[in-house]
Amino acid sequence: MDILIYCLLIVMGYLYGSIPFALVIGKLFYHTDVRNSGSGNLGGTNAGRVLGKKAGLSVIILDASKCCISILIAGTVAKYMKLDMNIIYPCALACVIGHCYPLFAGFRGGKAVSVAIGYALMTNIYAFVVALIIFMVTLKISKYVSLASILAAISIAVISPFIGYSMIGIITNICIVALLVYKHRSNIQRLRNGTENKITWM
Repeated sequence: MDILIYCLLIVMGYLYGSIPFALVIGKLFYHTDVRNSGSGNLGGTNAGRVLGKKAGLSVIILDASKCCISILIAGTVAKYMKLDMNIIYPCALACVIGHCYPLFAGFRGGKAVSVAIGYALMTNIYAFVVALIIFMVTLKISKYVSLASILAAISIAVISPFIGYSMIGIITNICIVALLVYKHRSNIQRLRNGTENKITWM
């Protein structure tokens, strides 16, 4: 019975992560498929680039809420049914995978940045603060959102053994960071070539 509940929670995480908020907002309010413009990515950055700052911020918040809500539901169920609270980690990982490879958008999703923000916020406030500082400092110096996102994510994996994560949490952190870096492989190549776009507002 417990295994069935664990499986259902993990599937729930994946399905909720699969909701393509950038696609929904773009089509519902702007009659635009963001996959056909900009980078084609179903994330907040591309939504902001194609639809405007208001839409981009809305997508970032909604995408970040994916892990927050998945972890909250999994944690509540685990506490009520006296299950292992570590179930929040595979649920969160499933949510991130769903965001990157969404069932409801042809498995073509985002790059895991916003959902990783929600994940860090819900699992360890110290990880969230450290990642936020590294992100902002890197962005201020380099003007590259991709580089700032990658370094911020890596910082969580590096410090996670020292700030209270369980072993399952540490493994989950590594998996999420690895996925985020993999999804940014084209950005990494452009960074190497010096062709990555810089922000102009900071």
